[in-house]
Amino acid sequence: MQPMEDEPQVQKRSPQYDVVIFGASGFTGKYVVQEALKFLNTPSSPLKSLALAGRNPTKLRETLKWAAHPQNPPPHIPILTADTTDPQSLRRLCTQTKLILNCVGPFRLYGEPVVAACAETGCDYLDICGEPEFMERMEAKYHEKAVETGSLVVSACGFDSVPAELGFMFNSRQWVAPAVPNRVEAYLSLESEKRIVGNLGTYESAVLGVANADKLLELRRSRPRRARPVIPGPPPPKGPTIEHQKNIGLHAVKLPSADSIVVRRTLATLTENPDGLPGLNESAEQIERRKAFWSTVKPAHFGVKIGTKSLLGIYRIIAVGIFIGILGKVAFGRWLLLKFPSFFSLGWFEKKGPTEDEVRSASFKMWFVGHGFGDINLISQGNSKPDMEIVTRVMGPEIGYLTTPIILLQCALIVLNQRDNLPKGGVYPPGIVFGPTDLQERLQQNGISFDVVSKNAISA
Repeated sequence: MQPMEDEPQVQKRSPQYDVVIFGASGFTGKYVVQEALKFLNTPSSPLKSLALAGRNPTKLRETLKWAAHPQNPPPHIPILTADTTDPQSLRRLCTQTKLILNCVGPFRLYGEPVVAACAETGCDYLDICGEPEFMERMEAKYHEKAVETGSLVVSACGFDSVPAELGFMFNSRQWVAPAVPNRVEAYLSLESEKRIVGNLGTYESAVLGVANADKLLELRRSRPRRARPVIPGPPPPKGPTIEHQKNIGLHAVKLPSADSIVVRRTLATLTENPDGLPGLNESAEQIERRKAFWSTVKPAHFGVKIGTKSLLGIYRIIAVGIFIGILGKVAFGRWLLLKFPSFFSLGWFEKKGPTEDEVRSASFKMWFVGHGFGDINLISQGNSKPDMEIVTRVMGPEIGYLTTPIILLQCALIVLNQRDNLPKGGVYPPGIVFGPTDLQERLQQNGISFDVVSKNAISA
């Protein structure tokens, strides 16, 4: 009887470290270490002990020096050796820590052994994945085991997809009854005083995503259909391929990111659990607070577009999308894309990554344009055209190396500090886990802002 044997093992866990950052020497991992050091042993921080893990101890020590500069690295930060090809090393890692922050991507290639080890041992897990096929496959394979062992597994705790999740909820909560939203469109605008250089891992994930698109469809067909939220009003019109949003000054085109999929997964979970997910050991006061929060979140159709101020920028985005979409379907095409990222991305992605100056000078704005009804009763009277618009905005620093580590660390601090208020275990998107916590307030204190831009009636 396997479950009976596992239960005592989970309760006997007495990990040495609060957090292990796995893949700490990678492009994003080193910035995650830098962010973590800000909260290590500071007043009121629950992060009292930290370890770095990966394949190469020398690189990890160099990362620690880089992250601590200009100070010396703090003493007593252990360097642990673990490899995704060695399941035993991963299980050992999981027994040593409360929480693993996984920065080893592409997750489709390297993520599953880490999730498997966490689900087996009851260790909590957060990552910065933006790959829908990986996230949904992990849910299908490990959710039940994670519930049983008490392992909380949450992907997309970075720019994919917390700004989209919290940004959607922030817009949704501005629709005060009797008003209701029908659709919310997010428009992402990347800005820089120098030039924009993307995270190479994001590019690799996009290429592999095209290669595995059939597997995602196959996975979804094999699983039971999720509950669909009831959204007031008709489905939104398709709209043009290239859109001009005059009120935010952007030309935009659909962005095939994980964000809309992750938001839909949160809304499906909320439809099945209208009061949200119960915490491991919540107080009566916390239960009421959670229920009150979710009662203010209203479902809506959601999509994400990427925008630029010029039409030329949109044509460039479309060209890169065509390269990846066509060449990513065949092995030789993928080899070309991954061998020459700068050429096929028209200079947006480079193997050496951005300079520190380029990272510091970049920022993002994510606009959420909500359309809906000023009074839900109008829909039953035959008025099916939205008559109200609410625009909100999330803004912050560069997305891959600054915003993502800020988000990941704040999610980690919540897991450490508020574990009793979070689900016992299971594989979930970030919105359903962190929505009712103080994550939005924490992000606002760390340079990521949430604003209401406008509320307007729309003339028929």
